[in-house]
Amino acid sequence: MSQAEVVAKPSPLQGVLDWIERVGNKVPHPVIIFLILIAFIMVLSAAFQAAGSTVTFEQAQIGAEEPVTVTVAAQSLLDADGLRFVFTSPVANFNNFGVVGVIVVAMIGVGMAEEVGLIASFIKRLVKVTPPRAITFIIVLLGVLSSIATDAGYLVLIPLAAAVFLSLGRHPLAGLAAAFAGVGGGFAVNVLITPVDGMLAEITNEAIADPANHVAITGNLFFGIVSTLLVTVVVTLLTEKFVEPRLGAYHPSEGPETADEPPSGELSAEEKNGLRWAFWAFLGTTAVVLALSLPPNALLRNPETGSLIEDSPLLNSIIFLILVYFFVMGLAYGKGAGTIHGSMDVINPMTKTIAGLSGLIFLLLVISQFIAYFNYSNLGTIAAVNMADTLEAANLSTVWLILGLIAMTAIIDIFIGGVVPKWAIFAPVFVPLFIQLGISPDLAMAAYRVGDSPVNVATPLMPYFALIVIFAERYRRKVGVGSVISLMLPYTVVLLITWSALLVVWYLLGIPLGPGASIYL
Repeated sequence: MSQAEVVAKPSPLQGVLDWIERVGNKVPHPVIIFLILIAFIMVLSAAFQAAGSTVTFEQAQIGAEEPVTVTVAAQSLLDADGLRFVFTSPVANFNNFGVVGVIVVAMIGVGMAEEVGLIASFIKRLVKVTPPRAITFIIVLLGVLSSIATDAGYLVLIPLAAAVFLSLGRHPLAGLAAAFAGVGGGFAVNVLITPVDGMLAEITNEAIADPANHVAITGNLFFGIVSTLLVTVVVTLLTEKFVEPRLGAYHPSEGPETADEPPSGELSAEEKNGLRWAFWAFLGTTAVVLALSLPPNALLRNPETGSLIEDSPLLNSIIFLILVYFFVMGLAYGKGAGTIHGSMDVINPMTKTIAGLSGLIFLLLVISQFIAYFNYSNLGTIAAVNMADTLEAANLSTVWLILGLIAMTAIIDIFIGGVVPKWAIFAPVFVPLFIQLGISPDLAMAAYRVGDSPVNVATPLMPYFALIVIFAERYRRKVGVGSVISLMLPYTVVLLITWSALLVVWYLLGIPLGPGASIYL
């Protein structure tokens, strides 16, 4: 056998991922998949209700003095009440599916900036000033840090990363995967205090009977900083050593006829002028935002606490600010570069962007119904509580309890997205259990973070997963759910293993998880 044949032979792991992609892409359109899932959930809910499935558990609630006892029973979607819900709720389900509004609002501004040429010129400039070997690391790090701005990374950084890789002659799907792994796989940690920290700390404290053991919002700060570095390094190495080589060289013929062309060549005088105008527009907009945020009692501070972090108008307006920034910068660029001559040059890009989202919006309509019906059935809650009870009754040592909580969180995250809902169920079970073992609740919170994030990038039930498929379709004609799962699954597996190992070693060494947050009580 020749050396070329040896090199060309795929490894067993690559073969498995290729099989996942082939099988995943042979399944019907995602709309059909979710319609089938809806039918399955309806039948399953009826079966569980007929079997009398119920669970009783303590649930932490923000603002409550102590956890509330809740009894949940399986609810059938096929009895009279269930069918009434099916018939009367579709509009409310879609209206309450927040990701739809987030995508539409943010993408109006991003689409405007893209159509007038700002994004392409920015990529040229970015590639020129950034060392090529550092691009992947920087993109992943920005992805992890983007959680400070909630969902902004999904909407802005992921498509930008794909375009940057394309401009460097690298495979755009590798850039998309790296950014997605950073944004989604590292969502629960940061080097700064984020809204996620506040919510997790509040829920944890509601599950603690003794105020002396209450955790601080900074309880996982040290672990978060080290985890940010770990996620960034692991995702960077995995992208460059495995994911990108597996994808191979990119050929524009792989993409649709309307595929994005890589920004190439030097910036023209008009483009340079447009970037200058956009830069000044960025500074001006930032000055306005700071003026509305920094002074005491400023408009964008929490009116009751004065905080800029906890439940503040500033953080709650991130998506609107994305629209404003990109619109103002795109308008300024267009005037400076000469790509905007009249009002229709402003309206048409935004109209085109909304039109391009029509297929995604239809898919999200169906997904919103599935999630609403799944929540109505209570099957996710029943599964989560039963798994938690099983783990509690197993009488495990602390190390195995940590690994069990991580594994259980990862499994449930396939079906129940979001940081808060799962922890509201798990915290009243695991926080007292850790305290009984003489272990700080901060450790339980850290284990939950580790289990919550990596699966985000490999489950089709994650609200932004459909958007990632749409982004990928810009560069490859035949991209489906299977393609993205096989692309992202290595990140999920490797992050779960390495991140879990970090936490176990952290516990064994007894290193504080944050300022004043000792491992032991």
